Amino acid sequence: MRTKARLHPTLTHKVFIDGAAGTTGLEIAERLAGRSEFSLITLDDTQRKDAAARREALNEADVAILCLPDDAAREAVELLDPASGTRVIDASSAHRTADGWCYGFPELVGRERVADARRVSNPGCYPTGFLGLIAPLVRAELLPADWPYTVNAVSGYSGGGKALIERFEQGSAPAFRSYGLAMGHKHLAEMQAHAGLAHAPVFSPAVVDAFRGMVVEVPLQLSAIDGAGEPAALLEALETFYEGSDVVWTHPDFDLPSELLVDTDASPRDDMRLFVFGAEDGSQARLVAMLDNLGKGASGAAVQNLNLLCGLDETAGLHLPSA
Repeated sequence: MRTKARLHPTLTHKVFIDGAAGTTGLEIAERLAGRSEFSLITLDDTQRKDAAARREALNEADVAILCLPDDAAREAVELLDPASGTRVIDASSAHRTADGWCYGFPELVGRERVADARRVSNPGCYPTGFLGLIAPLVRAELLPADWPYTVNAVSGYSGGGKALIERFEQGSAPAFRSYGLAMGHKHLAEMQAHAGLAHAPVFSPAVVDAFRGMVVEVPLQLSAIDGAGEPAALLEALETFYEGSDVVWTHPDFDLPSELLVDTDASPRDDMRLFVFGAEDGSQARLVAMLDNLGKGASGAAVQNLNLLCGLDETAGLHLPSA
């Protein structure tokens, strides 16, 4: 039986991307291209939907990365032979609150925990922004766990799947698309669970006419929240929490921008920037996370987790532009 221990950093690790033809899979492969630490197991077009071929590839891999719809991701896990020792990174939402799965947000759960896990569930893109802002502040008791939070967010259309991508790129989609209006979005469970909240937030997602990029905002009426920290205290707590991180960083309050932009031609980036905009009297704040929905929100996060599983520098292969 293959060892279940952490993979050795000096070996070449066999990686199978199940769903490699999709946007997330393609971006993961791009980040792994040219890296001698990895050998990709690939299937041709005739094999990609063949269960026997997929089973063989999944069990041959040291690490399988699932870039699949939720049901297909669950089926892929069922194809794994426990004796194979294959470790899994699931980019779907199928296992983000499931028992036995490590939530793949190293900055929140701890790098050692991710490195030692056999099953890692990649966070959703919107939850990455929300949790990156709220979870540290709830832990620091600067914000309460029982407050009814709201989340306003816009994302590039690349996170919406092939049909939505085609609509936007063929010019048949609007410039702004608000959705999730029936409430109960599938991201809510992980937002609530991994921030330790008493209530699921009210979530208002939208898609804009840009391929990639994301802004996630949590507005706060601090004067109405008993025990809430002032904006400066919230910023200091976030700075302390992410101190030393090369992936998540906080923007200083002495140089805050007057506007935040999602560019239509943005380059890939795998970091996440956090902002605290506060009213002069401290009564209100707008907490904002900016990230690439295909970067820290998907493929970049998967590669960061893969690096940790393999005992490598967690930033290897990532697109980490300077501030």
